[in-house]
Amino acid sequence: MNGHSTALDDPVGESLRGRHAHLARRLGRAATYLPDVASFAAVSAAPDEAEWADLARLLGRGELADMFSSPATPPASWEPVFALDGRQMTWSASSPPGVPEAAHDIVELTARDIPEMLDLVARTRPGPFWPRTNELGTYLGIRADGGLVAMAGERLRPPGWTEISAVCTAPEARGQGHAARLVRALAARIAARNERPFLHVAETNAGAIALYERLGFRTRRQVTFRGFRMA
Repeated sequence: MNGHSTALDDPVGESLRGRHAHLARRLGRAATYLPDVASFAAVSAAPDEAEWADLARLLGRGELADMFSSPATPPASWEPVFALDGRQMTWSASSPPGVPEAAHDIVELTARDIPEMLDLVARTRPGPFWPRTNELGTYLGIRADGGLVAMAGERLRPPGWTEISAVCTAPEARGQGHAARLVRALAARIAARNERPFLHVAETNAGAIALYERLGFRTRRQVTFRGFRMA
């Protein structure tokens, strides 16, 4: 596999500097995604006051700086908004994803599916998802009775890796293995590109952690997802 695991220490920054550079806003060493794509922001490993000021100018007064898993501490004037314990998990190359069963009902989602994708996210709350988030990578879905009932997709893209994200299933369609089949389908696609899948999950989501472990993912490190409101 290409890439090094150290790219996962700064997945947002590595993505914004690389595969997602066309979706980035940048000022100095600070960077964020374009509005409606993602809320994540990145700074260097040891940002100084000027770098934080650049990030503030990029986002605008009163806007949210979603620092994702970055441990960098912003100025004291920035108001903490949230802090959520989680973990970063990587797919073990010794556990091949295999061919997802009944893959014929898995469809690739496109721009015309965005209204349904946003509706499913609003009902299931898997994490941040915006009108242009689908531009980050491939999103797959499962339909039942004509409606979208489950989906998962690709998000951060540090060198050699692709993050699986937005894994969600409508309440009325749970217990049928949809999430597992979608994750396996995405992992197979990612592995076929000679990349490795990884993902992030909240520490409180024991069910999801157990599912990912069954699918061959292992915890790489503990992280804290943090957001701040700029003064």
